[in-house]
Amino acid sequence: KWKSLYQIQGERKRIMRETCSKYKSNNRRIITPYHVSRIFVEDKYRVLYCEVPKAGCSNWKRVLMVLNGLASSTKDIQHNTVHYGNYLKRLDGFDHKGIYHRLSTYTKMLFIREPFEKLVSAFRDKFEHPNNYYHPVFGKAIISRYRVNATKEALRTGSGVKFKEFIQYLLDVHRPVGMDIHWDHVNRLCSPCLIDYDFVGKFESMEEDANFFLHLIGAPQNLTFPKFKDRHSNEERTTTKITQQYFAQLSPSQRQQSYDFYYMDYLMFNYSKP
Repeated sequence: KWKSLYQIQGERKRIMRETCSKYKSNNRRIITPYHVSRIFVEDKYRVLYCEVPKAGCSNWKRVLMVLNGLASSTKDIQHNTVHYGNYLKRLDGFDHKGIYHRLSTYTKMLFIREPFEKLVSAFRDKFEHPNNYYHPVFGKAIISRYRVNATKEALRTGSGVKFKEFIQYLLDVHRPVGMDIHWDHVNRLCSPCLIDYDFVGKFESMEEDANFFLHLIGAPQNLTFPKFKDRHSNEERTTTKITQQYFAQLSPSQRQQSYDFYYMDYLMFNYSKP
């Protein structure tokens, strides 16, 4: 079993490197703190984890906290502790020497997810539930820009953004409000053409990949990757079927443009065109 998982890793890294050498000319660029700002550091087992939202990141942070001795079990750690507790260090918090030392000696990993599924998962989480950041900041701007005859209430609260409006915002060169890590490209978040990741896991094979990774770094035997769904746990996870239902609301050209938008992620991580 390990042998086939090693082979899968080799293949994923090969495709990633080939895509980089074909499309990117930045392989001689200097790595700055900006490039490593999404990378979390676990010094005890020497792990660097690049956070990709909606691809198991809350549970990965829980695992890193347990590895670091900050908690005895992943079950004990609340969502807010994970995201707002500042228990884990980020790589950009170290000086130049500290950054380079860790990049060259620690095990660097990232976990990714099919881009459209990841996008729909982010949309459902941020716009279909009460949210006192995404509704006023993104919702208001999106509704006022893309909804004809928006009600005063919608403009005031920013709640009730439709998927089609969200996609209009995403594809708009002159976005009324900036990008967000939940729907940015993995390519931009983790700079895989600049940082040579040792391990590329996929959300679709999370359990197998995650436990293989824990085996590789020599994690305690009793530590396994948690299966629980972190937020809106009574709701079904975003599946291929659910994703198709959302994309069915778009015009063919919007679907094509959305694919073009995530083209590098599709290519680099070997996901087939939906």
